[in-house]
Amino acid sequence: QVQLVVSGGGLVQAGGSLRLSCAASGSIFSINVMGWYRQAPGNQRELVATITSGGSTNYADSVKGRFTISRDNVKNTVWLQMNSLKPEDTAVYYCVALRAGRPQTHTPDYWGQGTQVTVSS
Repeated sequence: QVQLVVSGGGLVQAGGSLRLSCAASGSIFSINVMGWYRQAPGNQRELVATITSGGSTNYADSVKGRFTISRDNVKNTVWLQMNSLKPEDTAVYYCVALRAGRPQTHTPDYWGQGTQVTVSS
């Protein structure tokens, strides 16, 4: 099993920035891809960004150029730097991890607790 503990989130004005972090523990050896999903009210959960242990990244079109995902394999931590935030970025953000061998777009195997990000206009 893998445990994912999220920190960060909160309320920010449009155009502002926030940084989310996620620390993984447990059976770290079993995972490769880590990343972030989000769910806005009335919407399904959607992929935001993922990163492999080798540093290969994948972003949703809606966040490209504004969000940056990064990872420290020694600390087993992944971050999501969110810049130029828009009201439509308002959602609950979840840290995720995928078992080794899964492609970055595969349904995550592990989910952390959600953290609310609210962007006011």
